[in-house]
Amino acid sequence: MAALKTRIYDVGPVRALEISGSITMGEGDLTVRHLIKGILAEGHTKIVVDLSNVPSMDSTGLGELVSAYTSAKHGGAVLKLAGLTRKVKDILTITRLTSVFESYDTVDEAAKSF
Repeated sequence: MAALKTRIYDVGPVRALEISGSITMGEGDLTVRHLIKGILAEGHTKIVVDLSNVPSMDSTGLGELVSAYTSAKHGGAVLKLAGLTRKVKDILTITRLTSVFESYDTVDEAAKSF
């Protein structure tokens, strides 16, 4: 299985984190959490996580997203999601986390929502 790939870039005043690959145990463990903590340490308070290239996620991946959200909130930042794939959207719906995360179709839409 290919390693998780990430890219960090800015959309105006918003820091975006693009993730490509499955966020599962052994593939992406702690990656999202560490990247979000790094973004927060740089002083960014508006963060969008782009999941449009994430075909699947297990409970470990879900935990990563929740941890990232919690770190952002405790750091005085807002974290939003963009580009949810069908499987990721289903997982968030089943776990009722759609009421926790704000999600948008695209990174641009999420960035404009701040």
